[in-house]
Amino acid sequence: MADDRVTVPADNYQAVFERRWGHLRQAPVRALAWLLDAPDLLDAADPHWAGRIATLGPVTPALAAWLAALDADPARLDAALGIRTTARLGLYAEQLMAFYYAEQGRLVAHGLQVRASRNDTVGEFDFLLDAGPEGLEHIEFATKFYLLLEGEGAGGKGDASFDTFVGPNLADSLGRKMRKIFEQQLVLGSHPAAQAILPRPVTAARALVKGWLFYPAGSYLHMNGIAARHCRGFWCAVDEVGMLAGEHYAILPRLQWLAPYRAADADTLLTQTELQAALSDHFSQSKSPLLVALLRQQADGIIETDRGFIVPDDWRQRATHL
Repeated sequence: MADDRVTVPADNYQAVFERRWGHLRQAPVRALAWLLDAPDLLDAADPHWAGRIATLGPVTPALAAWLAALDADPARLDAALGIRTTARLGLYAEQLMAFYYAEQGRLVAHGLQVRASRNDTVGEFDFLLDAGPEGLEHIEFATKFYLLLEGEGAGGKGDASFDTFVGPNLADSLGRKMRKIFEQQLVLGSHPAAQAILPRPVTAARALVKGWLFYPAGSYLHMNGIAARHCRGFWCAVDEVGMLAGEHYAILPRLQWLAPYRAADADTLLTQTELQAALSDHFSQSKSPLLVALLRQQADGIIETDRGFIVPDDWRQRATHL
């Protein structure tokens, strides 16, 4: 695995998103546009993944027009999401992708559970897509947010290198997630219990992985297997927040973690002082990191220019003992 540390900032995805999708105003439509157009998290061409990483390819003019029309009239999407919006980001992203696949006429099943018996669930297919009369394509879908650990071992060799990307709550890692997908979820179609309920055999099984990776503030690490232009941000401890340079700030609710944030006015935004006070209050009661957007005001609204996880001051120490 390459371990090439650089200090030059990588391409800013927020600026790319604003150029391409700044005209979209509905939050779920912006999130869907991000899912369809954001760079993959993993490099599908890298031999490490053995051809088992899916990619959606470029957004066509027809798809861009479909998104614009959906933004103008989101009734179908609102109905698909339902009145009770889930608080789980992964499920929300799945609902958005299920809507897209259904509208494209490709969706055969979403969230199909496989049971060996009433009390024995073998697994679940995220998406089964029409792959022609001979079979189905199984897409295992994940939207993930990981922080790169600092210090010795970050960007190491082999599969273990992906374990240096850990979830903000230290309950998961990129390596662990991909091992589970490859060793358990992508082989579900070969299980006898699955074959008994499938209308056609699974002829292809791949993982579609979207997300953001966060690096210690001021650094970036190139790693083979990770897409070169993946969405990225920073992370820092709460006592380092004073070094952030933003006009405004917003603490992002979980369902707004996908697409770059946009606000119509500054009424709900935070100054640096207000951000520090909000973080101090939060971390006096919780050790859960918060995702913060750095914002800039322009003529037609307020847009995100950068984003990062703010972690409690003992996060680094706890992370090294994983």
